[in-house]
Amino acid sequence: MVDIQVRNIPFSPPDITDAEIEEVIKAMKSGWITTGPRTKEFEKKIAEYVGTNKAVCLNSATAAMELTLRILGIGPGDEVITSAYTYTASASIIDHVGAKIVLVDTAPDSFEMDYSQLAEAITEKTKAIIPVDIAGKMCDYDTIYEIVESKKELFKANNELQKLFNRVIVMTDAAHAFGAERNGMKCGQVADFTCYSFHAVKNLTTAEGGAVVWRNDLGLDDEWIYKQFMLYSLHGQSKDALAKTLKGAWEYDIVYPAYKCNMTDIMAGIGLIQINRYEELKKRRKEIIEMYDEALLPLGIQSLQHYGEDFASSGHLYLTRIPGIGEEERNKIIVKMAESGVSCNVHYKPLPMFTAYKNLGFDIKDYPNAFGMYENEITLPLHTLLSDDDVENICMNIKIIMEELFLKE
Repeated sequence: MVDIQVRNIPFSPPDITDAEIEEVIKAMKSGWITTGPRTKEFEKKIAEYVGTNKAVCLNSATAAMELTLRILGIGPGDEVITSAYTYTASASIIDHVGAKIVLVDTAPDSFEMDYSQLAEAITEKTKAIIPVDIAGKMCDYDTIYEIVESKKELFKANNELQKLFNRVIVMTDAAHAFGAERNGMKCGQVADFTCYSFHAVKNLTTAEGGAVVWRNDLGLDDEWIYKQFMLYSLHGQSKDALAKTLKGAWEYDIVYPAYKCNMTDIMAGIGLIQINRYEELKKRRKEIIEMYDEALLPLGIQSLQHYGEDFASSGHLYLTRIPGIGEEERNKIIVKMAESGVSCNVHYKPLPMFTAYKNLGFDIKDYPNAFGMYENEITLPLHTLLSDDDVENICMNIKIIMEELFLKE
């Protein structure tokens, strides 16, 4: 038998070059280290890349999602639906605004929510759905919008903005999916609102950070929506720091007691370089995914399909499932991989398994498909600092470990 080769392969380090470092130094020397000209330029670059009229940069995707719910006027007495198979941010923001979290199980053998259950979950109190573009693959929005339209008569608008939609609003958690495409449309052009993450482990990073975009064809007043995000993200203050630098323009108003979640120019400086590099970064991720598929699928390991005739993911995570094993065996593999120097992860532990969601009344027994996806899921390293040799090493080690743990039994 071939011996395991030990080397240090981290799970998802940031791909930062001298160009990003130099841009951050320029920002620091410029005198603008908080929200300023680089943040505004980054917003323009995001909107251009996605194909929307506007983009808003904030300090996280979580902030982008929460502020969107608040601007839409969603709160106590309302319900918002999301997947049980996601990171907590997709659901915690619903609780933050005072609305009721409604979780939907995944479809059998799928990382996406069960759309038949989604349809059943919509009530007169439902104001929004938060689909999750997990691993960077866009959800089936055609089906989501068909469901939303079929339930249109149940929708009860609470304000003028909701009346403009006159249906349940689709706000996507696209933390993983910047640059993904489906049916010729980019992630950001399909959902009513789309929220991205630029956290340190994401394909495009600003260290921490996020952004929100919205569709061009909804009849929204882009300038008004943009201003609402500016107000909500900076204490409800009527002028940002850049506007206050104009001669004699110190005075401002506080329109309402809001929040503090703006992006800084230091963060945006990283993003400006990253977005210029992004197509090459995506290309490398695709190469790695194809190498993994070629080596692992013949072993019986299943993986999320990132590319097809009418879709291409952002290639954010390489989610695998090993049929026929449970949590204990899955965890043994992760430990053995760590001993070989390869850091793996699990995406995700379903929300009803966590204390916070148990305390809200959720029970994993009600989400059997989500549990089935979780119990044998292993996420392998997928980042642009991986060499071809690293990928080969990972594949060889997981093959050896599986043989040692299971073929002997």
